[in-house]
Amino acid sequence: METKWLEDFVSLAETRSFSRSAQLRHVTQPAFSRRIQALEAWAGTDLVDRTSYPTRLTAAGDTLYDQALEVLQALQNTRAVLRAHTKASDDVIEFAVPHTLALTFFPTWVTSLRKGFGPLKSRLIALNVHDAVMRLVEGGCDVLITYHHPSQPLQLDPEHYDMISIGEEPLAPYAKAGPDGQPLFRLPGTAGEPLPFLGYAPGAYLGRMTDLILRQAGSAVHLDRVYETDMAEGLKAMALEGHGIAFLPHSAVRAEVRAHRLVSAAPAGEADSLRTVMDVRAYREKPGRRQPAKSLMQTLWAYLERRSGAASDAA
Repeated sequence: METKWLEDFVSLAETRSFSRSAQLRHVTQPAFSRRIQALEAWAGTDLVDRTSYPTRLTAAGDTLYDQALEVLQALQNTRAVLRAHTKASDDVIEFAVPHTLALTFFPTWVTSLRKGFGPLKSRLIALNVHDAVMRLVEGGCDVLITYHHPSQPLQLDPEHYDMISIGEEPLAPYAKAGPDGQPLFRLPGTAGEPLPFLGYAPGAYLGRMTDLILRQAGSAVHLDRVYETDMAEGLKAMALEGHGIAFLPHSAVRAEVRAHRLVSAAPAGEADSLRTVMDVRAYREKPGRRQPAKSLMQTLWAYLERRSGAASDAA
């Protein structure tokens, strides 16, 4: 049994809505439903009365709800005590960042940050998108840096969290360049000869963005999924070996495109129809909500706000 199942269940008990709880827990509704079913399998009984609407708990569910609140509170208290031993000092900023951004966007961003802000001590916590968000919500970092797209909005209450846009990240199809400089594979492919596709594992944020691009493509795209992983760097490595087409964020392939090792796999003149642009955002908990913010954090956030404002004025 996983503690996130209990957290899911508590959310469902309080919202009485599978769809709303899935949004709050930053997962798809099918994935959320599977986790509730897994908890019921562990408990050996139904916890949710599925014959009624709005959703309500069974008698067993009511009992588990009370116990789950106590268990989760005890775990949170214990975690707070443990984290106090390893919490970064006031002159270190802790960033929670999804894996792909941690490997690609973040190093370049920190370089530009230090040029204007000055020396900065930081701790990077690389996680998947969901866990990075939860790290901020649970008070386990100073700043969350993550993607944002209107089709996959981040459900963070603006009354409790500040947000700054710090960049943009295009997502587009790439393939290995052949001897003539042209891609080994070029979209859209045909029904008779679909193109080898290097895809993201189910549930991956960039996978959902890729699915959105393909759904909104101007014409039919024919792909044969031959490989999948939840890491963009893994897909890039396979694309560089010539195994197929991968949809990759620009920051991950910047060097390879410059060296002409990877090239756009979009049809000539149709690149815009097979790409999307994600916002890269920084979030922090509003000062004073649970505890005073670090003085360095306050200074850094003020600098980011000024820089974001200057960028908006220049645009």
